[in-house]
Amino acid sequence: MTRTASPLIALILAASPALAAEPMSAEEFERYTTGKTLYYGTPGAPYGAEQYLPGRRVIWTFLDGACQEGVWYESEGLICFAYDTLPGGPQCWSFYATPGGMTALFENDPGETELIETEQGHDPLLCPGPDVGV
Repeated sequence: MTRTASPLIALILAASPALAAEPMSAEEFERYTTGKTLYYGTPGAPYGAEQYLPGRRVIWTFLDGACQEGVWYESEGLICFAYDTLPGGPQCWSFYATPGGMTALFENDPGETELIETEQGHDPLLCPGPDVGV
């Protein structure tokens, strides 16, 4: 007899990527993201968006009109991002594939930030800057 997980267990596993699966490898992450623009949120709020370009280049925005260009790379099993003008060194994340999209845990401070993919597309980010029209 085949049993399926209850909806509550499925929800818990989707919300807790560390329990659901192994983190995505750099190759899996690259296949999933290249050519896409992904939007991320925290529970209940938009967080930001990232455009994934060929050659592991990225453009990040906190959805405020300002964008940061950078690159991503694999380091010790994590996906790390280095941005041209963002201080503080690389930001390293573990990414997990879930039925609803990707989930990411900020490994520089894992208790601090968990992001959930809320939308994806192929349109480039609009980056006019935060002070346009001021």
